Amino acid sequence: MTEETALAEIRADDGGKPDAAVVRDALGVGVAVGLSGFAFGVTSAGNGLTPAQACVLSLLVFTGASQFALVGALAAGGGPVTAAAGALFLGVRNAFYGLRLSQLLALPRAVRPFAAQWVIDETAAVALAQPTRRTARIGFAVTGLSLYVLWNLTTLLGALGAEAIGDTDAWGLDAAGPAVFLALLAPMLRTATERAVAVLAVVLGLGLLPVLPAGVPVLVAALAAPAVLWARGRREVGDR
Repeated sequence: MTEETALAEIRADDGGKPDAAVVRDALGVGVAVGLSGFAFGVTSAGNGLTPAQACVLSLLVFTGASQFALVGALAAGGGPVTAAAGALFLGVRNAFYGLRLSQLLALPRAVRPFAAQWVIDETAAVALAQPTRRTARIGFAVTGLSLYVLWNLTTLLGALGAEAIGDTDAWGLDAAGPAVFLALLAPMLRTATERAVAVLAVVLGLGLLPVLPAGVPVLVAALAAPAVLWARGRREVGDR
């Protein structure tokens, strides 16, 4: 058996995707998204957080959408409890990712508490896209490590460099986090039900901004999913 034949068989057994390709894709996601940590650092400093506070958020929370939501709610005048509740609701999705990834990755028990810190949109997307458990583990680990390191490094740089940038609102950097989140979410909206939930959530969130305290519209937008599912169930009962 030639070396080329052996490699071909190994790749076929591994779902046809070599490790190098998985690492390349994972690094691409980690670097692209990790750079937006700079925007979070700048936005945090521009809204009154110290560099230390911004860095602690990135180290311990490490979920961009929730971090931007928390800082945005505080900047808009929302109380700490309301801001934290909105960030928590956005972060709940990571628990559902964790349920799926725990089965897919089947990591040793001693590793799971540390791996849980990296269960976010990007690592879940890369891992779930892989054909085998081995490549899923590689994708998860490389994405998580590269993104965690770069996100925290750029958060620090952004927080320290906020003064040099000046008026952070004029740069529109606060939109970077939500833009990344939407870019990751859009390809996942494959069914009519998923698209309906997304549209209703946007309508509720944006429509209630002028009338509810900061942070509360995000909580109300979470009702979009049960509302759409209830309407779908009613329609199916009517059809029968």
